[in-house]
Amino acid sequence: MNFNIDSKAVVKTGFVLPNTASLNAKQTVEANAFRTGFAQTLAQLQSKSGVNSSTILNPQVPSVAVQDGDTLSGIVKREMQAAGRPVSHNEATRLAQDVARANGISNPDRIFPGQRLNLSVLNTNGTTQAPSAGQAPAQTALSLNTAVHPKAVSIMRQSAANASANHVVLQKTLDRAVAKGFIPAEERQQVYDKILTMSRTYQFAPDDFARLTLMESDGMNPKATNNRCHGIIQFCDGPDRGAASAGFGSNPKAILGHSVLEQLDMVSKYFDETGLRSGGPTSLDDLYLTVLTPSARREKAPDANLNIAGSQAPHLYVNRDKSAPITRNSIMQGLYQNALERLGRHAPASVAATVAQNNTVPTALPTPSNAVSRAQALRIGAYLNQDYVR
Repeated sequence: MNFNIDSKAVVKTGFVLPNTASLNAKQTVEANAFRTGFAQTLAQLQSKSGVNSSTILNPQVPSVAVQDGDTLSGIVKREMQAAGRPVSHNEATRLAQDVARANGISNPDRIFPGQRLNLSVLNTNGTTQAPSAGQAPAQTALSLNTAVHPKAVSIMRQSAANASANHVVLQKTLDRAVAKGFIPAEERQQVYDKILTMSRTYQFAPDDFARLTLMESDGMNPKATNNRCHGIIQFCDGPDRGAASAGFGSNPKAILGHSVLEQLDMVSKYFDETGLRSGGPTSLDDLYLTVLTPSARREKAPDANLNIAGSQAPHLYVNRDKSAPITRNSIMQGLYQNALERLGRHAPASVAATVAQNNTVPTALPTPSNAVSRAQALRIGAYLNQDYVR
């Protein structure tokens, strides 16, 4: 092999004045610093949860400009009032935390005039975008990978008005309950209708009620019991517990002799007794705490230790570690994950394979018409969980 070497190029030397060399070095350092600083700034911006939903790039995203004297909770109350869904001060404070997280604001008490806030987390128009023809509506309801990311919890904690009209989780829970013999097939529609009526009365998402029962009674098993608590939401023994509120204080186990339809009437009595009717829009964590320990609803911080008495299902603890605390966030994550696992196991083998791979519960087998929707759901799951690895 022959190499052609230019000897002149090898020995060529350039002479540079000291002042010129110093200036060139300074310019090189400044250019490199600028590129490094820009890369760091870009990375920081991309890590903020609000970047991918810019109201400048997507004018359809609801937003508002901060005015002099505004507070984040005040903006939330004003927007919810304008949408015909007034909220209490406590609920406005909690929703303000969701808005802050969605906009990458570390301190909800620090907003500035002229700052534009993305309010899509409030869903102020009270509707959801309908899926296009052929797309599986289950994806947005079931496909969130809910491991640890706070934005995932924020999305999960939206009100009943933001629930899918198809109520995919509820439908699948009822199908599973019929298959397991919990509900007679001829009563399925009546159970479904009654849950929808309750959801309007107590302002919770029908799918959230299904998630609750999947945790408490394996999905509406009217005979579920641990010898202290009984039925579809586990009405517990004691003068101030669920069984007494439902009218069975003297003989709690008698609840087990009643059907799901009959127990739903008991649930309504219990919800009235615990003040759920007057509480405004009911999020999944509040709905579940109403059943588990109503007094714990007073703690609104999403990561505060709720001091729930007794031993609970591992799903409810932070990282499923029973030596760790139970928080609102861990409850949300646990209920979602439990629903995914139980409904996934109930699916036919071919669908179960998709569930295991995608962490979803699809409405149908993958087809060309819904492939884009399924792929999009996976991308959403990966975005919400930064530790997501496949």
